[in-house]
Amino acid sequence: MIKKFSVVALAGLFALPSFAAASGGPNVQDLERKIEELSRQLDDLKAAMAEQGEMNEAQSDLLDDLDERSDEWDLAARIKFYGDFRSRLDYYNADTVFGRDLENDYLWTNRFRLNMRVKATENVEFKGRFAMYKTWGNQSGFNDDSGAMWPVFDGNVSRTPAGSSALYVDRAFVNWNNIAGLPMWFSIGRRPTTDGSPSELRLGEDNRLATPMAFMNWPFDGLTLGYGWNWGPEVMGTSKLRFCYGRGFEAGLQEEEMGSIDDMDFAGFSWDIMKKDDRFLYAQSFMAFNVINYPNFQDPIIDQGFGEMSGMGERKNLGNIWHNSVVYQSKVAGLNYFLSAGHSQTQPDADGMFNNFAAMGAGLEGPNTDDENGYSFYAGVRYDLDDAGMKFGAEFNYGSQYWVAMSPGHDEIYQAKLGTRGQVYEIYMIYDLPTGEAISKYAKTFVRLGYQHYEYDYAGSNDWNMYPYDLGDQTDLMYLQAMGADSVESADQVYLTFEAYF
Repeated sequence: MIKKFSVVALAGLFALPSFAAASGGPNVQDLERKIEELSRQLDDLKAAMAEQGEMNEAQSDLLDDLDERSDEWDLAARIKFYGDFRSRLDYYNADTVFGRDLENDYLWTNRFRLNMRVKATENVEFKGRFAMYKTWGNQSGFNDDSGAMWPVFDGNVSRTPAGSSALYVDRAFVNWNNIAGLPMWFSIGRRPTTDGSPSELRLGEDNRLATPMAFMNWPFDGLTLGYGWNWGPEVMGTSKLRFCYGRGFEAGLQEEEMGSIDDMDFAGFSWDIMKKDDRFLYAQSFMAFNVINYPNFQDPIIDQGFGEMSGMGERKNLGNIWHNSVVYQSKVAGLNYFLSAGHSQTQPDADGMFNNFAAMGAGLEGPNTDDENGYSFYAGVRYDLDDAGMKFGAEFNYGSQYWVAMSPGHDEIYQAKLGTRGQVYEIYMIYDLPTGEAISKYAKTFVRLGYQHYEYDYAGSNDWNMYPYDLGDQTDLMYLQAMGADSVESADQVYLTFEAYF
């Protein structure tokens, strides 16, 4: 447009004198004034054209720069970060079999978790989670007169509030999906093995949080090979079968002649039998091989003294534990419900499991080398009032005398409720806070108020070393007293959480 206008202007300059002479029009002064005016306009047009050229060049450079940087932006856009923060207040009171009253009038904890998810290729994806979990006013050590809280080790790091404010790697694994164009995948790394179904109901979560059922609540490093399919009939939905392997304890470099110990490993199958909308049926069966009597604790002072203090002596392997569980959960209108059952079987070697240490110390009997079977039952409901942002739930679980839950990574402050040899009753309420429009698809903020009552029938919940003494049997109580053990008989816990997801 500018170029076209300048050509017309020049043509006008040459035509003006001829036009003036032919028509006897304006005088010479008028013509000179008009020529000067046109010349000035022409200079302005040239300057505008030069400025426009500089702008075009700058825009071209900017576009080139944006094109180069778009690759970097694309790389950054592949990484997704999201997380959650929880502040929790607990009151805990416990009564022991020999009359002690244990109490923590209020215990504050903070937990922060940061999730990362990134695709490397179309079929390879990394998922990770960092976690900080600490008590208010505590950076190291622990204090637990009930014997219910273990020191930090690989199977509960990031899952117990006894540690510091350090940020630990809670999960870190790579998934290779669609192998050979099939619904098959391979996954390796720090496994998603905590807060499994049906834990998401009472934790206020919307989705399944882990592969194994909640009886297996043990963070570990390992791998999975899985295959998924659709059953065909719509009512049956989808199914997934996985082979899982992991390491629960690394023995390290040793001399064979010095009484070395073996690594403790997990291996078994995890099966989503049926998943359709809110209906979910799941089963798992695995073996813990070369189970150790106690793990490698993070604090070297605790680790070196634990064997002597506990009477367990040197660290050693005790045999295998076979573990099975099944869970079914569904939803009818606003009512969520689940039913679950578990079975455990100890398969000890010559050193025995569930040993009567008091009788052994008196020379009355030797190690218990019998296979002992334990059982557990777990059920619960949660009713959702979506319009009011309220959820109300109740749960019950029972464990038999020889029940073993592989659950050091539980979410309770002290004892794992699903490892209890006895009964646990729990009621809770979740309220979604009216905090305004969500900025993120992950966003939600709620408070959770709950009460738990524990009734222990047998000593040593969650432990496979010591015989589970009957807390209602006088002979068994004499054994406990002879060892200086004062087991918790009942406990009450009240908790209140403030939780924000972002």
